[in-house]
Amino acid sequence: MSLVIGLTGSIATGKSTVSLMFDDFNIPVIDADKIAREVVYPGEDAYKEVVKSFGEKILRSDGTINRERLGEIVFSDESKRKQLNEIVHPAIRKRMTEKKETLLAKGEKCVVLDIPLLFEGKSEKYVDKIIVVAVDEDTQKERLMSRNQFTEEEAMQRIQSQMPVKEKAAMADAVINNNGTKYESLQQLEQILKEWQLM
Repeated sequence: MSLVIGLTGSIATGKSTVSLMFDDFNIPVIDADKIAREVVYPGEDAYKEVVKSFGEKILRSDGTINRERLGEIVFSDESKRKQLNEIVHPAIRKRMTEKKETLLAKGEKCVVLDIPLLFEGKSEKYVDKIIVVAVDEDTQKERLMSRNQFTEEEAMQRIQSQMPVKEKAAMADAVINNNGTKYESLQQLEQILKEWQLM
């Protein structure tokens, strides 16, 4: 019996750090962010839709999408953010499902779907268990400001564009408290995998 784990968190909670830890346990991870980039490569259907909806002003000189410019548009306008998600999310979901099916067909006993907007995108039904990587809001804000050189206002705008991490934690099967060290987070992950009989 195989298990599909949904890994999520919020911006700057350290989800990507935890995602890499699954490698220590030989569990494959399918990363929605990586796939989000793949599906908007020039020539892809989602790319054509995004350019049609947002115009060529979002393109770099080489024809690729300038993610920063697109981000400025969608983070300041809720309706445009919804519009972008309606184009990109189905394409991401389709490709993640294909990759997951391939891994399970090869006999993997566990596959992780790393999905930042798992709850926002109503993707719970695609996974068997959910792990949320959580930190308190002050830590989240500080990490975001230092990582992206955001002002406090910019950081809060990004944080508030997502469901609060406390709400996500309340809906999870397991929570990794990532306020501490990487090693402490790794120990928590190991404990969860043991409880779920994956090691």
